[in-house]
Amino acid sequence: MKFSVSNKMSFFQPSIFSELAQYKKKKMEEGKPIIDLSIGSPDMAPPSFVRESLSEGVLAQDQYGYSLTGTKEFNKAVSTFYKNNYNVQLESRDEVLLLMGSQDGLVHFPMVFADPDDIILVPDPGYTAYAAGIAMAGASPYFMPLNKENDFLPDLEKIPEDVAQKAKIMILNFPGNPVPALASSDFFKKVIAFAKKFQIIVLHDFAYSELYFEGNKPISFLSVEGAKDVGVEMSSFSKNYSMAGTRIGYLAGNNQIVQAMNHLKSNLDYGVFLPVQQAAIRALQEGADFCEQSRKVYEERRNILVDGLQNIGWDITKPDAGMFIWAEIPKGWNSLDFTYTLIDRANVVVTPGHAFGPNGEGYVRIALVQEKDKLKQAISSIEKANIF
Repeated sequence: MKFSVSNKMSFFQPSIFSELAQYKKKKMEEGKPIIDLSIGSPDMAPPSFVRESLSEGVLAQDQYGYSLTGTKEFNKAVSTFYKNNYNVQLESRDEVLLLMGSQDGLVHFPMVFADPDDIILVPDPGYTAYAAGIAMAGASPYFMPLNKENDFLPDLEKIPEDVAQKAKIMILNFPGNPVPALASSDFFKKVIAFAKKFQIIVLHDFAYSELYFEGNKPISFLSVEGAKDVGVEMSSFSKNYSMAGTRIGYLAGNNQIVQAMNHLKSNLDYGVFLPVQQAAIRALQEGADFCEQSRKVYEERRNILVDGLQNIGWDITKPDAGMFIWAEIPKGWNSLDFTYTLIDRANVVVTPGHAFGPNGEGYVRIALVQEKDKLKQAISSIEKANIF
């Protein structure tokens, strides 16, 4: 019997991530000591009280029904967290929505607000889930270049007016993936004015909100005056609290946007496992010390890796936040060839920048997901490869 797939599947070709995984596997089978700095998955465990909460919850007999949505306690914990950390007032009942991780929200969000003839403004380079969501909605992306010359912020004035008139959503991500840049209040004010002028919904992906260095705390989009008039913020427990496998996050902000998303979600799933919600509540309420310790670990890794690579001739800028380094590659290389050369000659895996959009060419993304001894080994291996 012959099976066919929908036309939408043409948007989901085998990705560079799959290709790299296969090539890495091949090298490991050959006995190569591969150091993988390509995948942004935290290598540290969640705080002990989160694990204890989960352990207690899974043993309780009354925790196995459908949660359907976020519990009152979960929504309240999110609103309290925003009040305490960003001085943002959220109505917990209808301005907070539980998600099965931010990936769930990012992919489904365009389906709620965009039709096939619409345009969605996305950062370029940007997180790959943005493209997946746009494809599912049948909409078209308009790439907003993130260039070094503009501090990796989109230049709103360069968006053509006819594009802005057709745009339904603008997606932003600060600190970002793959580019760990930070936005200023002035930039967000320009975004709000732009969104109001052209009636565009703003979705700020805030998944790395707690990963910052040297006191450069990222600004919540919702903390800027007028933000709730035009948009929402989405965050996750995956990176901030090392809870990637538990699949839990939230959407917060404008009431109408949150409730429209809730309408879709109520038809798609039956909520997040109750013990996971309870563990997430504990993370929001008690996780400040854990986040501070995580920042110190990532900052030390950042310093070791950037300083070490600079010493061998790779000119890299230290990021102020996030769990990635966005590294410009030497002239004369393209991102893909450089990536495979690093694997072949140094046994180090990174991600080529073009995987995140056209403007990612000329860069690679390096994840700070290995202990410092592994990072030092990676530096030594790259030096011996004689690439620089």
